[in-house]
Amino acid sequence: MSPRAAGAVVTRAAVPDLDAAPVAQTGRRGANAGAVLRTVLHHGPIARSTIARITGLSPAAVTGHCADLAAAGLLRELPDEVRSNGAGRPHIPVAIDVTRHLVAAVHIAVPQTTVALLDLRGRVLASDSVPHQCTDPDAVVRRAAQALAELCAAHGGARPAGIGVAIGGWVEAESGTVMDHPRLGWSLVPLRAMLSALTGLPVHVDNHSRALLHGEILLGRAHAAASVLHVFVGNVVDAAFATRGEAHHGAGSQAGAIAHLPVEGSDAPCSCGRTGCLEATVSESTLTRRAVAQGLIRAPDYRLLLAAAIAADPGAVALLVERARLVGRAVALLIDVFGPELAVVTDPAAAYLPDVLAALRGSARDHLRTVREDVDEMLVPTGFRGIVLETAGAAVILDALYRDPLRTISS
Repeated sequence: MSPRAAGAVVTRAAVPDLDAAPVAQTGRRGANAGAVLRTVLHHGPIARSTIARITGLSPAAVTGHCADLAAAGLLRELPDEVRSNGAGRPHIPVAIDVTRHLVAAVHIAVPQTTVALLDLRGRVLASDSVPHQCTDPDAVVRRAAQALAELCAAHGGARPAGIGVAIGGWVEAESGTVMDHPRLGWSLVPLRAMLSALTGLPVHVDNHSRALLHGEILLGRAHAAASVLHVFVGNVVDAAFATRGEAHHGAGSQAGAIAHLPVEGSDAPCSCGRTGCLEATVSESTLTRRAVAQGLIRAPDYRLLLAAAIAADPGAVALLVERARLVGRAVALLIDVFGPELAVVTDPAAAYLPDVLAALRGSARDHLRTVREDVDEMLVPTGFRGIVLETAGAAVILDALYRDPLRTISS
């Protein structure tokens, strides 16, 4: 029996708001260094005086943090871009140093594991995908470690600063444990400890929807939004919500479990024993089975269905539009509950196909009970088109790095 089904209780400290969280969790110096590094990420190249103005830190403190971050290989000066305001010394801007460190990403999906190397700005340098030969946790993790080692060897023997792992299901991020993943059949898998033992590297693990939420905040269009809802639609369907840059984990890190929301009119059988659950109705596996039955694709592979739709196959487009309308209903419910400033849906079809995005927005608009006249502006597809899986894994380690950079890079 899974921990969720058994009613297991996993305790987790309450998460305060973003301004207070870094001080409580990592110490004021680590929090302030993180604030400086995030400011450079979002606004750089940037002068130290401007960093001080944006962060509210003193110029002396900013200078000290910049020196520490540069010594750690996270920042670099750009003397060729010296700026002067006509008074005093010219300002030498600083930027994220992408030449010294890289991070490794692992995304464990139902059919395969994706591994990648990325720089500190989240740009993919190398990537590979390995299909699962079985879903045994030990076998999957060992194959992921092997694939990552091969990728590093092919990239000049690179040694990442750390590994971020994103996976669906119920993930307790603090311990790096996959508490329950019904689609893989995993229960109480100590994923962080397993992968760290195999690689000798620091490992951070989180649910993939929270990971992509952090990715959108750190690297995407959501960094300026006060509150963000993220919905992931793949073989697993789940959600995440953040206010002021801080994801809500909920009791036992179980927030965002929307797989079993009821879908009116659906009779799709679910592994929970009921019919009409959201994940069972709109998941990629359900959709591709239907596509094969209709003769739209030759094998149950979502990439084939998406390619057919991009090639304007009317049956493939219709299937994806139908799903988008169902997802839109669920998104409307979540918007009503959370009232986010921005809602991001990670569904490749919505990112590539205007008709699918229009159906998603139209359905959400039709089913909203709160008044939102900005649906077309606030409901958007992911900004990581084509690199969603790589970004999901990387965002886990990059979120830690940009919150407490010196501790993360030294671990």
